[in-house]
Amino acid sequence: MAFSSCLKWYSWTPSHTLTQPLTTLPFTHNCKPFSNLISFTSTHHHDRHAVSASFSTLSPSPTTHLPENFTPKQLLDAFRRQSDEGSILGLLDWASKRPNFVPSSVIYEEVLRKLGKAGSFGSMSRVLQEMKHTGCEISTGTFLILIESYAKLELFDEAVAVVDIMETEFGLELDTFTYNFLLNVLVDGNKLKLVESIHSRILNGGIKPDVSTFNILIKALCRAHQIRPAILMMEEMGNYSLSPDEKTFTTLMQGFIEESNINGALRIREQMVVAGCPSTNVTVNVLVHGYCKEGRIEEVLAFIDEMSNEGFRPDQFTFNTLVNGLCRAGHVKHALEILDVMLQEGFDPDIFTYNSLISGLCKLGEVEEAVEILNQMILRDCSPNTVTYNTLISTLCKENQVEEATELARVLTSKGILPDVCTFNSLIQGLCLTNNHRLAMELFEEMKTKSCRPDEFTFNMLIDSLCIRGRLEEALSLLKEMEASGCSRNVVTYNTLIDGFCKNQRIEEAEEIFDEMEIQGISRNVVTYNTLIDGLCKNRRVEDAAQLMDQMLMEGLKPDKFTYNPLLTHFCRAGDIKKAADIVQIMTSNGCEPDTVTYGTLILGLSKAGRVELACRLLRTVQLKGMALAPQAYNPVIQALFKRRRASEAVRLFREMMEKGDPPDAVSYKIVFRGLCSGGGPIGEAVDFLVEMTDKGFLPDFSSFLMLAEGLCALSMEDTLIKLIDRVMKQAKFSENEVSMIMGFLKIRKFQDALATLGRIMNIRKPRKSFW
Repeated sequence: MAFSSCLKWYSWTPSHTLTQPLTTLPFTHNCKPFSNLISFTSTHHHDRHAVSASFSTLSPSPTTHLPENFTPKQLLDAFRRQSDEGSILGLLDWASKRPNFVPSSVIYEEVLRKLGKAGSFGSMSRVLQEMKHTGCEISTGTFLILIESYAKLELFDEAVAVVDIMETEFGLELDTFTYNFLLNVLVDGNKLKLVESIHSRILNGGIKPDVSTFNILIKALCRAHQIRPAILMMEEMGNYSLSPDEKTFTTLMQGFIEESNINGALRIREQMVVAGCPSTNVTVNVLVHGYCKEGRIEEVLAFIDEMSNEGFRPDQFTFNTLVNGLCRAGHVKHALEILDVMLQEGFDPDIFTYNSLISGLCKLGEVEEAVEILNQMILRDCSPNTVTYNTLISTLCKENQVEEATELARVLTSKGILPDVCTFNSLIQGLCLTNNHRLAMELFEEMKTKSCRPDEFTFNMLIDSLCIRGRLEEALSLLKEMEASGCSRNVVTYNTLIDGFCKNQRIEEAEEIFDEMEIQGISRNVVTYNTLIDGLCKNRRVEDAAQLMDQMLMEGLKPDKFTYNPLLTHFCRAGDIKKAADIVQIMTSNGCEPDTVTYGTLILGLSKAGRVELACRLLRTVQLKGMALAPQAYNPVIQALFKRRRASEAVRLFREMMEKGDPPDAVSYKIVFRGLCSGGGPIGEAVDFLVEMTDKGFLPDFSSFLMLAEGLCALSMEDTLIKLIDRVMKQAKFSENEVSMIMGFLKIRKFQDALATLGRIMNIRKPRKSFW
């Protein structure tokens, strides 16, 4: 099977792991197309000094300290110490005018490498010209520096053009290694079409692929999630008298693991064993990572034991992978045990080890223990990095410990570690969650003065905070600043604004923001539509909401329960049970299963419409589905039953709620107590319920209690009333003076005065769990 039949055009995510390590380049905008920078078509000859004249405006670095009779090694070391284009070219100009300067490919390639890091491709072109005209040897390795430099700045077309110039301008013969190098940087740059183009050139040019060629192409297919074609590619190796090596097999294993298919990876390992391919720790560690990624902790420990019996010795990567896997699975205690074993085996935990442990502890909310690990880390001379501090700061902020998080941020700064956007975002989020919007805005301003550019998350948090506070004009002003700063608005930004305007009853402006999304080319999502539909329904514009749902469907978005529930709520409140039932029917037919909110809304509507029997049947149906309804679903039915003098059924339904639903709330107790006090049952039942109610921490409303008190007095049950009044006063935490005053009235049998005083104090206090 031909290579090209395996390489299809799929979108895929590149990894940052290179087959061969490449030098890291900083990004620069000083980049021009390769064809405009390198041209050697001129037949004019220049001597070395004439070419060097192009650098004569630059002066050597004052830190060079080179003697006039420098050696090649001294000059090379001097170039390696340079960091910017000016000093590099200045040194080259100065050195090339010295009589003992000998053009050398080693010197020039170091210069090219330095210029490539700076993205100075124009200067690289001139250096290559000088190399050519001085007769300095230009090898394939020289051009690999250019390929690497262009690739690092994502100028992949220019990187490919280097290969053409190698052949046409310099007459260099392209070999398998050169093509492999180019293929690898293209694969890592997610340029699969260029990979196909170079691959075709290899086939058509008669270049014989080697094992590395196949490994790079297999890597490309695996990253494109094309595992089957990657396996076929490995099988193709035999046609070229090549055998897969460990890299081939482990690349395929990694492909399966990325698809969360450790079993597929294990099958590749079996093939590896059958093929007699020797394995190293690399293979074992890849599989250890696969087990940990899927949270199969017991199996990975058994696998390590099995491999240890075959001579495998865990290394730093093995321990780190295990620690990380255990922490991600929530088994931090076991991860700490692995840390002990790691130390016993003579391995020093590194930043990855400690960060995994700190992250694991923070996820469990064990911040103090995480700080202990941080202290241990520092004692072992392992310097924390931004990730370490950000993990702790983020956790502290989520637990409303913003002051502690801020103090930790100060520690970070004092150690010379600059806070990044994640640090600021965590602190701003914590301040917003604790209603410290002013401080959040101050930190936002400080963030900008520290040259830390806010991102979408920063702006979205602050816009949301402003919308919650009803400060919509300020939110819109921040939106303009977001655009001016070059930070892209996204769907979250607009959804936040639409929600804010809807909740502040400014529905027309919410619609304008909704329309602006289309103008800005931002795709609306389900949340966008749901938010505006809810706002329209609450403003009784249900027909517009229905039209919006139709538009939603036309855009290929599927309505969910949050789409239907506002419409259902509107019809239930309007008493239009038929339309409400139709909504539930449409919802079900569209594959959207009603939830407890849906059923609760419909039950409320049925109860208000007097359809109590139907509401009760629906409650039973929901219970049979195993769904636990909230008190808001039970309360209206219980209330309706009491109104119809069906007290026993109402109480029974209340008890069912306690067993099968969520715990009753203050409203539930109020409804039952009032129902029992209004002649809905024996007075003793009302007394017992009041005792139960206060034991649960709820206080009765005074109007209901007064009905019970009058009933008790009518039945000469004053002693019971006194006990109940004492219980209510204790639960409400009356002061000693208040208790003495009321008890004084009761002792002289002035029950009306006692009850009037009790009612006045209770109304003033309005206990938190009471419902008035």
